[in-house]
Amino acid sequence: MASIAQVKQSEPVAREAAIAEIRTILGDRLTTAQAVRDQHGKGEAYHHAVPPDAVAFVESTAEVSAVVKICKHHKLAVVPFGTGTSLEGHTAALHGGICIDVTRMNKVLQVNASDLDVRVQPGVTRKQLNEHLRDTGLFFPIDPGADASLGGMAATRASGTNAVRYGTMRENVLSLEVVLADGSVIRTGRRARKSSAGYDLTRLFVGSEGTLGVITEVTLRLYGIPEATSVAMCTFETVKQAVDTVIATIQSGIPVARIELADALQMDAINRYSKLNLAVKPTLWLEFHGSEASVKEQAEMVQAISADNGGGSFGWTTDPAERRRLWQARHDVAYAAKALRPGCAIWATDVCVPISRLADCIVETQKDLESASIPAPIVGHVGDGNFHLSLVLDTSKPEEVAEANRLNDRLVARALAMEGTCTGEHGVGYGKIDYLDHEHGAAVGVMRAIKKSLDPDNIMNPGKIVRV
Repeated sequence: MASIAQVKQSEPVAREAAIAEIRTILGDRLTTAQAVRDQHGKGEAYHHAVPPDAVAFVESTAEVSAVVKICKHHKLAVVPFGTGTSLEGHTAALHGGICIDVTRMNKVLQVNASDLDVRVQPGVTRKQLNEHLRDTGLFFPIDPGADASLGGMAATRASGTNAVRYGTMRENVLSLEVVLADGSVIRTGRRARKSSAGYDLTRLFVGSEGTLGVITEVTLRLYGIPEATSVAMCTFETVKQAVDTVIATIQSGIPVARIELADALQMDAINRYSKLNLAVKPTLWLEFHGSEASVKEQAEMVQAISADNGGGSFGWTTDPAERRRLWQARHDVAYAAKALRPGCAIWATDVCVPISRLADCIVETQKDLESASIPAPIVGHVGDGNFHLSLVLDTSKPEEVAEANRLNDRLVARALAMEGTCTGEHGVGYGKIDYLDHEHGAAVGVMRAIKKSLDPDNIMNPGKIVRV
């Protein structure tokens, strides 16, 4: 857990001057109310709230640019904010400053149905976009679980349950509009599906977590809604059997849309929280997209693979209501885990490894958890080697915080030793900043050089990803 005790706060004179100037532009859409500041200084994980000095509710790219220019002049930190669902302290205002809330920039600007793309403002959420697209026969597939803002999803390189088939935000962002640290506005690309023109600035800003600029528009790929969709569940006696099924399914080339894993402890939590009566065993949740015939064929092929690996009951359905019920329970796993210990916090951490090492990584992690003093259900997007621990701890007890740190450190070290990554989708923030040197080595120096070049005063979400 990264320390936040020694961060540099805003200078009082500069802070007050900047706030006064921004208020002349935004009026009462700039607030210094403590409750609003506290809300904007925290995500959904265990991190303590670190509030900004003020929150600016912007409504246009021009307003973002104006606010950033004022902050640059006064050398005041800028922290972008979408829906606040991040998990590694991305929204904590470690250096104070101005939080730029983009939730009012929530318009779908242009749908190009024939080209399968859409241009949106950053405050549009994924559910809002898909509701807007409902009558076009198209949808946006990236589903991190939370109804996150699309700007925030781009900034953290989000992925989620559909990534095994549709990829992550990295593969599905065509272009961005970004306000840089000096207040200038750039567009990183065009709507063409490929380009060899210059550096790939879109990929640079996807996953930059607000440390290089503020995203003010996103152009995204869209996909046709599949003719048919089916959901399947299969139980196993061990997690290894379930993961071996996943590996065999992927290696067989079966085009599954989702493959999710929940261990027995997580299934027990799901039953309690979502009022279900599912088997309390390691369980795979799968979804198949395609024609009526193809989804049936895919389900039958995976059923045969799971039987070869000791799988038990294998049930699948195409009923929309039942599909929604099961996936809502899967999306609520973090809240279900938290409910195991009412009043405690959840530290949701993730790693990703090559799929051939996934079983080893999860089994070794389970061995750690057998002697752990805090519960930590396992759940994951195992189709691409990504899984999560939901460490449920009482943050007022130093021994539990130390135990969570120990488990997280061992998890990350294990993933890196298996040529994996310290985070598959949650991002770095300040929660995982200490692991970046271990993963990237000298390449962190290149990241730092890019940061210094684009943000020489270190005002853009300072203290996240790389230390300057």
